[in-house]
Amino acid sequence: MACFLVSAAEAAVVTVTAKIIEKKEKKEIAHTGVVEAHKIPFSRKLRWLSNLQWGGSALLAFEHLWHGEIVPWAPFLTEMSDKAATGEMLHEMATVGVCMAALTTAVWLGMLAVSAILEKRARAEALASESGV
Repeated sequence: MACFLVSAAEAAVVTVTAKIIEKKEKKEIAHTGVVEAHKIPFSRKLRWLSNLQWGGSALLAFEHLWHGEIVPWAPFLTEMSDKAATGEMLHEMATVGVCMAALTTAVWLGMLAVSAILEKRARAEALASESGV
């Protein structure tokens, strides 16, 4: 029905947040002149989540379009034409949509954990090569 809207809403918020953080990171780099070579900026990591959410919501929207649940005329979602169906749609968004968005965010958190391990390893290797070990 409309569960993809939850992921799309999260993706929109994350995209805006990533842009704001990216501007702050660029200002900080311009101010301090320090760039950590072995660290991925947080704004890039947020873009990972944004891409996951936008991609997932696009696939879900296509699936709903394929099944005729989205139409090219108002109100666009077939479930919004009937009040009883609208309640069912909102329930699906609150349960399935939120669960899918949370699962995608959990996958992203796993990606952050792996990224932190790899960054730590790269930092340790760089320090070892600088000290000549």
